[in-house]
Amino acid sequence: MDPWLERSWGDIHHSLIQYARDVLQGRLPGDLRARVEERVFVELPEPVRPPRYMVPDVVLLERGRPDQGGGAGVLAAPPVRPVSQPMVFHMTNDPITESWIEIRDRSGNTVVTVIEFLSPANKSGGVGQELYLKKQREVLSSTANLVEVDLVRTGERVLALPTLQIPVSLWEDYLTCVSVAWDDRRIDLYPMPLRESLPVINIPLRREDAPVSLDLQELIEQAYTAGRYDDIDYSLPPTPALSAKDAAWAADLVNAAHRE
Repeated sequence: MDPWLERSWGDIHHSLIQYARDVLQGRLPGDLRARVEERVFVELPEPVRPPRYMVPDVVLLERGRPDQGGGAGVLAAPPVRPVSQPMVFHMTNDPITESWIEIRDRSGNTVVTVIEFLSPANKSGGVGQELYLKKQREVLSSTANLVEVDLVRTGERVLALPTLQIPVSLWEDYLTCVSVAWDDRRIDLYPMPLRESLPVINIPLRREDAPVSLDLQELIEQAYTAGRYDDIDYSLPPTPALSAKDAAWAADLVNAAHRE
């Protein structure tokens, strides 16, 4: 995994979803389809207090009294005090669109498996995390399988299996969690260390179906090549920062690539 890709995760995320959908489509049983679904939300800037104000100048005009000859009233502009009326504008960020994959039967009525590639917004609090956890609860309470692929180091773990229930030996930089609905919600974990190639994971379908495979390393390499990320400035540290040992390991790889 290339930790520098996290800075461009919006583009990488969309690419992973599309490429995974295309790969799965050709491997599914004839009566199943892989479809891309979306959610849209807006994250408020932090902090939102105090709100930003715009204070326009407003001049009050008085309606003159009718004159003694019965003439109609007119608008006059006597010396009056201008007043300021505060108008509150809560500034927001642009809407965020996130995608996931649903494997459905051909009728579209039954969801068999939901596949999520997590993003920083899912793991860093706020509206994005709330919506993700709501969706997660809905899937876990349904008859659908849930596959969560966490390839970002930002934020906290929000997988279907709580962090405290994950064996310490599996606490790696990246992790995939597969919850199999028809097998008493069996949980399969794929630990993914930074320094190793990403694994091939099994995507569960229905009880009577064999799982289909998805090569995560192949997806990342395709996203890297198609997105032309060979222009990444590797002289800058990735975000989040690496540990001292991982930073030294990454620097050796970068220096070796430059010598080639």
